[in-house]
Amino acid sequence: MSTGARDGLPARAGSRTGRITGRIHSWDLSTGVDGPGTRFTLFTSGCPLRCLYCQNPDTWHMRDGRAVTVDEVMARISTFAGFLAAAGGGVTLSGGEPLLQPAFTGEVLRRCGELGLHTALDTSGNLGSRAGDALLGATDLVLLDIKSFDPYRYRALTGGELAPTLRFARRLDALGVPVWVRYVLVPGWTDGEDDVAGPAAFVAGLACVERVDVLPFHKLGTVKYEALGIPFPLRDTPAPDARTVERVKERFRAHGLRAD
Repeated sequence: MSTGARDGLPARAGSRTGRITGRIHSWDLSTGVDGPGTRFTLFTSGCPLRCLYCQNPDTWHMRDGRAVTVDEVMARISTFAGFLAAAGGGVTLSGGEPLLQPAFTGEVLRRCGELGLHTALDTSGNLGSRAGDALLGATDLVLLDIKSFDPYRYRALTGGELAPTLRFARRLDALGVPVWVRYVLVPGWTDGEDDVAGPAAFVAGLACVERVDVLPFHKLGTVKYEALGIPFPLRDTPAPDARTVERVKERFRAHGLRAD
């Protein structure tokens, strides 16, 4: 997830649901990062996980975000609607963890759908139980982070439990919601043959998965940790080399999956 600070979301009058309030970190326009085409990506504040490789520690706490209403957000998105549609893109709710604020997230997704915009939800799935059927019905694509397939390593890597993510993935499959799986490749953590075999076999059994994005670990967020006075746990971990990245992609492809 990338972040780009933008301020000055204008307010406008709207319905009661339009006045639902959420807390956001920022928004950004990007291409080829958070879903198909050019995306308006809204980064919500607050996350229940503490991934060792997290590049956005400034999104961990809801209290650090800026309060906005759905109407305010939609006023900003509306100014880009024509461009986003023409560019084959849409709107992505990211974070942080958007499902920490399900009412706000769901209403933004619904309103974007009313504008005819493609919608995507970027989530760890850890709070998948908070995503009601209406929210998922307004979601055209889920970007699902499967951070590890070993429950013990998952807890060590994220501080959370693996099971909720797997339950959410199965639910998405049952509902037929399209999914792009994201797998962050971290040397010493998620790059071993056994590390990859589990998620590859699991994902191959989900008909809803359209592709797997293997994302090489990087340390571009180090400056954020320094600014916040927080030690970056993987400061000394190297980025994976190209050969390792390709090996892992091939492991997913061996299960009949598209891996980019």
